[in-house]
Amino acid sequence: MRILVVEDDTDLAEAVVRRLRRQGHAVDWQSNGREACEVLGYAQFDLLLLDIGLPGMDGLALLAHLRRHGNKTPVLMLTARSDIEDRVNALDEGADDYLDKPFDFRELDARCRALLRRPQGQAAGLWTVGGLAIDSAARRVSLGGQELDLPHREFSLLEILVGRLGRAVSKDEIAGRLFDFDDDVGLNAIEVYVGRLRRKLAGSQLQITTVRSVGYRADVVGEAPAAAAPADPAGAPPAPSTSPDGHAGRPR
Repeated sequence: MRILVVEDDTDLAEAVVRRLRRQGHAVDWQSNGREACEVLGYAQFDLLLLDIGLPGMDGLALLAHLRRHGNKTPVLMLTARSDIEDRVNALDEGADDYLDKPFDFRELDARCRALLRRPQGQAAGLWTVGGLAIDSAARRVSLGGQELDLPHREFSLLEILVGRLGRAVSKDEIAGRLFDFDDDVGLNAIEVYVGRLRRKLAGSQLQITTVRSVGYRADVVGEAPAAAAPADPAGAPPAPSTSPDGHAGRPR
């Protein structure tokens, strides 16, 4: 998934970016609130990690600007302020969650996973679709009890397509969510990743279809293309169905 970190503490920001990238996310970093606002005006992200005390434009002002202009990107506020009023103001301005500094990176991971699930309609981190069991916390996928070998970007591609099950996703949108500004790739890279993913999903009911002049669409064949369902924690199969989306230079 594509994440923007807006934090002026260089050491903390670099640590967060490294950790999120190791987990397979495409991550960009801005240290100035006004510059981050400009980036958010033309680039789409799945999650925004936003510090409150920023140069240029503070985090609360940036958050208010985004919400006034209809930007619904999930926002996790990062704050060293202990005043309850700051937390209340952040939530009232449209923040989805907040995390006090200093924080444990495991808690940051969990809060990011929870916010990334919301737009896809997932309540849990373990879910099933088309015979696949998808564990978003461990970033693992299994089919018939056998784990599939999906590198980080193939896993992210699967998340993107399944999150829009039954709807076409353009190549531009996929590229925008798979790669950060530093990645020197073209749209043909999307075709390569889709081809690899298709081969690995060959035994499942999940089918990736090329939508001409648009991009790709994931469908569940053999059952109604409903939203992905949470998996049974014990590993039981889901109940049967009852009904017959170029490279850009990094802004500085």
